[in-house]
Amino acid sequence: MQTPPRPVDLADDRDPAFQAEVARRSGQALASCYQCGNCTAGCVFTPDYDIPVHQVMRLVQVGLRKRALACRAIWLCATCQACTTRCPNNIDVAKVMDVLRHMARLAGHAPEPNVKTFTDSFLSSVAKHGRVFEAGLAAVFALKSGKPLQDASLGLPMLTRGKLSLTPHEPEGNGKAEVAAIFSRFRFAGQGASRCADQGVSRNSHDDVQRGGKPSGKTEDKR
Repeated sequence: MQTPPRPVDLADDRDPAFQAEVARRSGQALASCYQCGNCTAGCVFTPDYDIPVHQVMRLVQVGLRKRALACRAIWLCATCQACTTRCPNNIDVAKVMDVLRHMARLAGHAPEPNVKTFTDSFLSSVAKHGRVFEAGLAAVFALKSGKPLQDASLGLPMLTRGKLSLTPHEPEGNGKAEVAAIFSRFRFAGQGASRCADQGVSRNSHDDVQRGGKPSGKTEDKR
């Protein structure tokens, strides 16, 4: 059930540079969104969101940084691309949600702590093994989320059917080193925008890792 939105004081809350920053990070023409609502209509998680997708886009357009980065919706987004597919103006809405989630992390917002815990645990597993180690991930997440027995009943059936391994299967060849290089570039990118620009490192490397791709290596347009 959605909670009624609180009144907005544009004089106090508005950040005129917010839309330009999100547009630069995502590479999307956010001003072309005219609030048709197709993204919200196609999103299966709309009933669970505190702010529907099209309204998140509108928050960005009007510069309400704090409201956009503190909402639960950007953490519940599954990046299924339904919103992107339905957008009549070809805006990659899912990428915008990814960028907002990354910006929220940097700002210290995590209204859905279990989502952040799972994401951190997943990336930690990939960084260590070169690919996700499912049994280890399940154990770590269960402990960190405070529910150590939440999936215990699934363990034995999955083991007996060969669906789960107690040891990690690391990639062969240079696969593990290539994955480690992606994480290294992301850590380096977090050290500062100016240094990233000197080395040609993208500040969106976190999103590249989440999507399973490689950083673009392009610097941000600072115009």
